[in-house]
Amino acid sequence: MKTLYLECNMGAAGDMLTAALLELLPDRNSFIDRMNSLGLRGVRISCEPSIKCGITGTRVIVTVNGEEEKCLTGEGEHHHISMTDISSRVEYLNVSDTVKSNITSIYHLIAEAESRVHGRPVDQIHFHEVGTMDALADITGVCLLMEMLAPDHIFASPVCTGFGEVRCAHGLLPVPAPAAAYLLRGIPVYGGNVCGELCTPTGGALLKFFVDKFGSMPLMKTDAIGCGMGKNDFEAANCLRAYWGTTESASSEISELACNIDDMTPEAVGFAQEVLFTNGALDVFTTPVGMKKSRPGVLLTCICKKEQAGEMADLILKHTTTIGIREYGCRRHTLVRTERTIQTEFGPVRIKTSTGAGTVKSKPEYEDIVQIARKNGMTFAKTSELVMRVFETGNMR
Repeated sequence: MKTLYLECNMGAAGDMLTAALLELLPDRNSFIDRMNSLGLRGVRISCEPSIKCGITGTRVIVTVNGEEEKCLTGEGEHHHISMTDISSRVEYLNVSDTVKSNITSIYHLIAEAESRVHGRPVDQIHFHEVGTMDALADITGVCLLMEMLAPDHIFASPVCTGFGEVRCAHGLLPVPAPAAAYLLRGIPVYGGNVCGELCTPTGGALLKFFVDKFGSMPLMKTDAIGCGMGKNDFEAANCLRAYWGTTESASSEISELACNIDDMTPEAVGFAQEVLFTNGALDVFTTPVGMKKSRPGVLLTCICKKEQAGEMADLILKHTTTIGIREYGCRRHTLVRTERTIQTEFGPVRIKTSTGAGTVKSKPEYEDIVQIARKNGMTFAKTSELVMRVFETGNMR
């Protein structure tokens, strides 16, 4: 399984992500030429070698009308671009529908963050830093590189945000900037030892959209490492590293707990199952069995992580009539499961995708399909078919 791991020890920004992924390509110049022919008016992209604390990597430079943007330092003129402006510009880019959809979805994430921060509806948001043409170039570059690399799974480390204050169009703001802080909700972050803005809103949105799981580096065979350099210099190397390699399907140690029950009502058994699920069981199910003295009963089986076995056994003993539980040690092999939200004409729908072992399986979240079907008077099957057609064609709205 093709795997991409992003090391964000010095945060993340659009240009750093672009440069790190660019280093994974065998022909970087061809990509730069392609970027410069996409139709980003007034924008020119180039790259150059860069050394930070003795480490060699690549820095991507974006110029707009011949000048490099300086919005992160508070210098220069700030561009104000609405979501309508962005959608219009994206529509005319010479890229696939999937890339266009991804660019627009990422800007929707940023727009939602700006909306929450400034207390204004999304359609009234006008972008500053994240809306300048260099940011659009960075987002486009990352989306295009992701399409070219086509990883099966994307991991990332916890994200270092930096600390202190940053000057922007609104004045002096804390680090991470409010929009970046909102985008990083649910993602493991830490301040680190660097005084300065390390994770920008653009970087945070790209990570939130593309990364499947945050944590330590998985067991993987590394084939290439890309090093994307930031513009500023710190005591630590200001770079983002992208590891490209392969991983096998996920496997883990689990426990299977089982007990026979013949003196509980179906309602009581159902409640016990609910309690086990609520407390983290991986699966709980019953099987009809014939017990001693010809009594019909059920075999209650609970599958859980190995370290949860004691807790789950206690819950079974507490919420059922059994006086004993059998425990079996097992190893399970699973596909790597990820979740992504797509925009459809019916609203957002979560799509669950499982990859590995040479296969890819995707399906929409059951609750989302049920809600749409009920609201629009459609069947479950028809709703699911329409949503999957949007997902497979990339024609997301």
